[in-house]
Amino acid sequence: MKLISKWFTCSVEGIAAAMLAAMFFTFLLQIFSRYILVAPFGWTLEFCLILWLWIVFFGNAFLVREKDHVTFDILYLSVPRRGQQVLALIAAASIVVGMAWSFLPTWDYIDWMKIRKTPTVENPFTGNKIPLRTIFSIYAVFMIAIIIRYSWRFVDILRNGPPSDEHEIPGHEHEPPSIQQGDEVV
Repeated sequence: MKLISKWFTCSVEGIAAAMLAAMFFTFLLQIFSRYILVAPFGWTLEFCLILWLWIVFFGNAFLVREKDHVTFDILYLSVPRRGQQVLALIAAASIVVGMAWSFLPTWDYIDWMKIRKTPTVENPFTGNKIPLRTIFSIYAVFMIAIIIRYSWRFVDILRNGPPSDEHEIPGHEHEPPSIQQGDEVV
């Protein structure tokens, strides 16, 4: 299982890195065409935006870990471990329910986008404009991945309790610092 997980992570990181590299080189091409050739390519800006959209949702679906997210955990950290478990279960269940409830209406809208096409970006193999459904389908992939991830998280919290390493602050001491007055420690 560890080998499969490591292979999947490396593959996903490679895909994200390739998209980021493609976006960077397209950006450089955009600069070259605009300032050196003085004839900007129209498709480069749109292609960069498409890649950025894919990088954000693909990366958040498969790469970003729970502890990498910004959290407001003052209340969570102030309650005992059992309270943390309840709050973590509520959070995971809320995310699963919210994403699952909104999936079909979202997919309906994404599917409707097949009638609209990109203004400038073409499929290099067919020469046809790309349907916006293809571009925005990454959001459906993101939603499915989040539903699966937080369903698994819910089960994991039920089995093992709340995660203890996600709210660690590097270099932060759990005990409050002692105050020294004279020779004695308060």
